[in-house]
Amino acid sequence: MPPDRFTPLPRPLAADGTPRRVGVEIELGGLSEAEVAGICTDTLGGRAEQGDGPFWIIRDSRIGTLEVYLDIFLRKATQSKLRDLALELGREVVPVEIVTEPLDMAGLEALEDLTRALRRAGALGSGAGWVFGFGVHLNVQIASQADGDVIRPLLAYALIEDWMRRDNPIDESRRLLPFTDPYPTDLVRGLIALGPEAALRDVMTLYLSLTPSRNHGLDMLPIFAHLAPETVDRKLSGPVSARPAFHFRLPDCLIDEEGWSIADEWQRWIMVERVAWDAALLARLAEAWSDDHGVVTLSRARWADRCGAILHEAGMVAS
Repeated sequence: MPPDRFTPLPRPLAADGTPRRVGVEIELGGLSEAEVAGICTDTLGGRAEQGDGPFWIIRDSRIGTLEVYLDIFLRKATQSKLRDLALELGREVVPVEIVTEPLDMAGLEALEDLTRALRRAGALGSGAGWVFGFGVHLNVQIASQADGDVIRPLLAYALIEDWMRRDNPIDESRRLLPFTDPYPTDLVRGLIALGPEAALRDVMTLYLSLTPSRNHGLDMLPIFAHLAPETVDRKLSGPVSARPAFHFRLPDCLIDEEGWSIADEWQRWIMVERVAWDAALLARLAEAWSDDHGVVTLSRARWADRCGAILHEAGMVAS
């Protein structure tokens, strides 16, 4: 694909026949919320409105509505001098976040204009500091609410996660922080046992019993909260933003590095879906994973190598 062009999804349409959309969250440093909001309007048009304190909303841009804010739980607290002081103190390590509404492929490409403008203005990414750990989160609309359309991408991700992390490593700062932990091997083993034709309720039960956490490269809790809110509410103490989308947290934000683009990070998810919709490859990976893993997994590196070899043989990746 040409630079800054987004590879179409293998299944580009939702159940109603409309294009599947992708919401994007970009974490960055080096600029204030006001500066980021101004760059958004300069690049994408629209008007910026300041909300409660350092929180901004951009309306009527080329890609719709955007929100810009300091990504910290205190942003939801009632405005006070103490809150605003705490926000100021956290600026050195807490990212500014840009959140888009769900975008089509043309909207994703327009978003690249914004990342280039932010880079020129001095935006910083994960590589600029050990404690930054900034990412790009992709909220990819599910193809449908059918069980298989949720389970197959989850299983595909679980099977190739170790290879993705080895083949295209995320920044060291993000590996050290607990926001994108790999799936536990017991979860992968359980997903394989249930299989791609499993009932979604059984997959949710397994997932919530083994890893009821938001802090994974693929966070399934928003989908589960959308499809079965009472089930998630019973298991978790805090709220989960329910939406019919895979919350893919693995991609890096290296916005200050020349040549980096969201389009490149998007390829990680494209690989997940390509594997998900190749039934023979999905079955082969599941069988090989089971063969490779004993009762206790001492190292994930061996499976990463074997997974890469299988994907190469299947024509999914170059050697």
